[in-house]
Amino acid sequence: MTWEFEAIGTHWKIDLLTEISDSQASDIFKLIQKRIAVYDKHYSRFRDDSLIASMSKQSGEYVLPDDAKPLFDLYEKMYRLTNGSVTPLIGNVLSDAGYDATYSLEPKSLSSPMHWELAMEYAFPKLLIKQPVLIDVGAAGKGYLIDIVGDLLQRNGVSAFTINAGGDILHADVPEKKIRVGLEHPNDSTSVIGVAQIGNESICGSAGNRRAWKQFHHIMDPFTLTSPKHLAAVWVIAKNARTADALTTCLFFVEPEVLQKEFDFAYLIVSAEYTFKMSQDFPAELFIT
Repeated sequence: MTWEFEAIGTHWKIDLLTEISDSQASDIFKLIQKRIAVYDKHYSRFRDDSLIASMSKQSGEYVLPDDAKPLFDLYEKMYRLTNGSVTPLIGNVLSDAGYDATYSLEPKSLSSPMHWELAMEYAFPKLLIKQPVLIDVGAAGKGYLIDIVGDLLQRNGVSAFTINAGGDILHADVPEKKIRVGLEHPNDSTSVIGVAQIGNESICGSAGNRRAWKQFHHIMDPFTLTSPKHLAAVWVIAKNARTADALTTCLFFVEPEVLQKEFDFAYLIVSAEYTFKMSQDFPAELFIT
């Protein structure tokens, strides 16, 4: 059974590999849609009624949702390991560059975001916003939502599934059965540069050709106020999608050895000149040399 739908600005495809009845499937799908809606209401910077939107308008102490701890803990770690290059405070920069609520794609004057310590104080479940700021969780947020949906499936009796949300994939099967995943060519969405295999884990990718406009793409350097152009694409395999998703962004700013001090992952990094750096445990056959 397969579900396909649009949510949080991307296309989702969920393959159920556990046999369930049509009525069970209908009930679970409703739960997933409801859960995604709740997540969007909390973390979307593209809607005026979200928790994130409230923080952009009013300083003060906010009580975070129960699901916020893994996400904000991850951002705190990424911020530290990348010396502030990966920051949830990048929202205003992205919006002013044109990646705003209306997708205007018309850049304005850009200003560097505040340092974490000056903008907010995080101690779950509290987040003290010292000055109104537009938070963006795009570097890890989609991956985390994939994990949430995967957990919901497992808690409702679906032990085997594949979730594909805009090319970021989480696969689960018992006993483990690996699947093959094409690695999309950064300059040609109709072809691949290789094929990877994953088991009970996630693979996520990031490339400058996705969500690109004018001189920018979806990854922004908070110090130079430009989008990194030295890499064409990055893929990461990790046990969960939030880690894989987050590290694809981190690798645009720091070497993998920095991240491997605290994360267990495999990676493929393709430079703008199409040379590549790949960890020994990245299970892929590449068609580039």
